Formats: sequence, C-alpha cells, structure tokens
Amino acid sequence: MSTTRRGFVAGAGAAIAAAACGPFLHLGRHEHDVVVRGGTVFDGSGADGRDADVAIRHGVVTVVEPRVTGSGRVEIDARGRAVAPGFVDIHSHGDGTLFADPRAESVIRQGITTIVVGQDGASRAPAPRPTTAAGLVRGALGTDGRSESMHELFRAINRLPSAVNVASMIGLGTVRALVVGEDDRPATADELSRMRALVEGALAEGACGVSTGLEYAPGSFASREEIAALCAPLAARGLPYATHMRNEDDRLLEAIDEALAIARAARCPLQISHLKTQGPRNWAKVGDALGRIEAAKAAGMDVAFDRYPYVAYATGLSNLFPNWSLDGGTDAFLARLDAADTAPRIRRETLAKVEGLAGWNSVMIAGVADAADKAAEGRKLGDYAATLGADPYDTAVALLRRNRADVDTVVFAMSEDNLKRILAHPLGMVCSDGGAFAIEGPARRGHPHPRGLGTFPRVLARYVRETKTLTLAQAVHKMSGFAASRLGLTDRGRLAAGMAGDVVVFDPATVEDRATFAQPFQYPVGIDVVIVNGRVALRDGQRADARNGRALRAGAASTASLS
Repeated sequence: MSTTRRGFVAGAGAAIAAAACGPFLHLGRHEHDVVVRGGTVFDGSGADGRDADVAIRHGVVTVVEPRVTGSGRVEIDARGRAVAPGFVDIHSHGDGTLFADPRAESVIRQGITTIVVGQDGASRAPAPRPTTAAGLVRGALGTDGRSESMHELFRAINRLPSAVNVASMIGLGTVRALVVGEDDRPATADELSRMRALVEGALAEGACGVSTGLEYAPGSFASREEIAALCAPLAARGLPYATHMRNEDDRLLEAIDEALAIARAARCPLQISHLKTQGPRNWAKVGDALGRIEAAKAAGMDVAFDRYPYVAYATGLSNLFPNWSLDGGTDAFLARLDAADTAPRIRRETLAKVEGLAGWNSVMIAGVADAADKAAEGRKLGDYAATLGADPYDTAVALLRRNRADVDTVVFAMSEDNLKRILAHPLGMVCSDGGAFAIEGPARRGHPHPRGLGTFPRVLARYVRETKTLTLAQAVHKMSGFAASRLGLTDRGRLAAGMAGDVVVFDPATVEDRATFAQPFQYPVGIDVVIVNGRVALRDGQRADARNGRALRAGAASTASLS
C-alpha cells in the first residue's frame, strides 16, 4: 500500500501520529466509564476529522474535546486511528438470524451499532396472534421474533438481549398479508381502514418508517393509491416511506416516478432502497434516474436513497418469475409452473428477464431450504444445471418445487461505474441490505451475499482509500449521521456530548472487507474497537460476552431501555 497511515488520515482531515491501538488500561479510580484517547474524530456530520478524546458515562457521550481530563474505567489508546459514531445500517435484514444468534457477529465486526430492519415491505410485527398451544406458550413472541405489535417486538429484542441496537419500519407487505391475504386484488374500504390502523399503531409505538417491497407478493399487488393512503400517517412525524421499488431494470424510471408520486400524495419523506440500474441494457439510465430524484429534491421534496457497495444483488429465485404468477401464495405459484394454460407463459417471461441479466450464470444459488439441494449453494445456476445435464430453466423450477419456493439467489447485474456514482451522490447513503451471519453457530447459513459480512469496511477500503470515490468524512457521514437523521433516531449517528455512546475505532490504512462471493464467511479486518451504548462489544478481534444493544424507537430518547 503506497499511502502511509499518517498520510492517509491526514489527507482525510487531520495529521495524527501513527501508532498501534494500545491496550485497555483498567484504573481503580475514574471519572468516566470509557475514554477513547488520541484518535482523529469524524463526528458523523460530514466535517473533517479533528484530534480529540471522547468520554462516555452511563451509556452517553459526555465530552468530545482535544483533551479529556480525568480517567476512564476503560481507557482506549486510539492514536493512529479514526474514531467515528457507531455505523447505522439504514437497510438491514439482520433480524433474520437475531433471535437465533443475538451476538450479531458480522454486524458488530463491521462497526455497525444500529440496524434498521422491517425492510422491503416485510417486518416482524404485526403478526397474527398465536392460536396453537406452542404459540400460546410463547405468548406474542415467536421463535423468530414475530410479534403481535411493534411494542412487543421491541420488548422481545431487549429480552434477548441483542448485541446491536435495532430500529424497525413497518412493512406494508406484512400488513397486506395479515389483512387482505395473498391474493392479487384491491383492498376493500374496510381492509384499507384496518391496514391504516395497524400502520398508525406501529408508528405510535416507535416504528421509524413504512417500507414496501413492490417486486414481492403480496405487497406488489397494492396500488399506488393504497400505498399513499397507508403512508399518510408518516407526514406528521417526518418519517420516511422506504421503498424497494416496483421495478429496478427495464421500467426503472417509471418506478422512480411512482415512488415520487406516492410520497407527494402522502406528503412524507421518500427513501429509495438500494438504488440500482439492473441489467446491462439499463445501465445508461443512471443519469435519468438521478436526475428525477434531484429534480424532486429541488422542488422541495425530502428524498434520499441508499446503496450497498457491490454489483450483485440478492433476492429470492421466485423474483425472476412474473409477478402475476405469484397471486394466491406459494401453492398457487407452484401449481401454475405445471399448468398447461400458464406454464408456457411463465417460462417465456422468465427467460426474457434472465436474458436481460446476461444469462443463467448471472444467478448464483445462495440458500435452499431442502438439505437435499445443499450442493447447489454457491453455484452459478447455468453451470449447476450443466453438471446435472439439465436445462437451466427446468433446474430452477425443480429447485422451487422441492424447496417450496424458498430459494435464495445472488444476481450479478450492475455496473461498477454506476455504483461509484450512486455512492458518491450527496443524496446517497450506505446500506448493507444484508443479514447477520457468523463463521460458526446458528447464524452460519447458506452461501450468503458477502454484503452481510463486509459492506461498511468495503466502503472504507475500496471507495475511500483505493478509488477515492468518497472522502473519509463523507463516508462516515453516509454511514452514521445521515442515516440516523432520516429515521428520527435523535441520539444516534453523531459523536457529540449528549449522544448515545456508540463508537467505532478503526484504522483507515488497513480496514478491509474479506468476505467474497466465493467465500463469504470471513470477517473484516481493521476494525479495532466497537462500543455499544457505552460498553465495549469488540476489542482487537475479541467479542465481549455482554450484549448491550437495545430496541430504538423513532423520536424517543433511546438511551433509556424499554421495559
């Protein structure tokens, strides 16, 4: 590496002495719980770094000054390191394994201290009241955290307890499934009223926004008028409507127009999830896509977007199949794959979509439900079909049948140049769109997209240090303060007195992601210390036993735990 540690951090905003992150010093008498000394503080506002110490007491930052007087019970030598607010992952699926493994290993090891879940129209609340004996014994909490209300979900997160802070949106796909079901039809007036009541209740209990996944059934069956009506309660709270849009490839521009129209009708902020131009034939649309968003911003709309730093996305295999074929749920979908009046049309439309992605080897199988298909995980679908001597489409259908449509994929379909442009845009922020994983234990599942283990260090390594797409100050802002400010998380995302004691200490010269598409189960390097609510969660590669995360409610003083 040609850039020295001193030179790199100085170029990012301050000249600091290069030194290894020193040991913790446990002192007998102290005025602070934790003091992080001698680092270059990037406070999350977008300002350049400055030499400063950071003191924390009772889970709250108390001092950020050139020199903190008094000792800390834990002293951290951060000379030669950047000190930033704990990263806020504005679009996460880390709740997928949280209730099986609340350590959230791959999340904490990236420097992420807050995840925002309930994305793509799917949230763990509201869920139906349990009716089975086992469900009644568990009460409102399911084994995967599904809860009757947002309040019960937050209580369940605190009871784990979680290692990472968790905020949640309410997903309109979940709401529609609960009230309308899985059929492709308009909601009745009564159903719309019931859905709106669920949204209003979740927001009152601390949900940080409303999400849709308009490429996924049953949320995809909702009209823009239905979505706008359900987003209207956001206006008074200033919270965002976050959308995985109805299309991210051939009809990308029309989908952006729809998202903007919904936000205008609801008079609420808009967050476009994981903005992308999908498929080579759509890469040239990036200028028009950003232009539409910029024009809306110039006209007074509160609009922004997020993106992960990879050119492949992850989704279910069924997402390659036409939306109309998913009407009525899994059984109806699988039946249509064989029916004489629907199977030929499904095949034709699916092959057309795959052609736009540059073929079946753009699709990698990332996870299956049936153990008999584990050999497919990590394989490109075209190559895997060839080893079976089978047609790729027929192989895909067979996988869907045997796994009851529960097949995860990673799809390579985006442009690196567009990715840089999206990441660098002033309205863009960083998300992982990934789960929480571990190299061992219950969170080692499938063959996941590496974004769940490497997103935030990858931004710092590739797009700050190597390509200089972003400055370090810009990257930290997009990964902390910008994201928190969108969500009503009033005491997160900044390093300043009175803010929550979430801190990450990292080496800008060596921080790097190690997870790859071929070998995703690898943790990043260069993240030295992670502090969650004033307690050390990670130090020099070693995890603390205690888990100090908590559920966060939008607009609330989240430094206080829920009961």
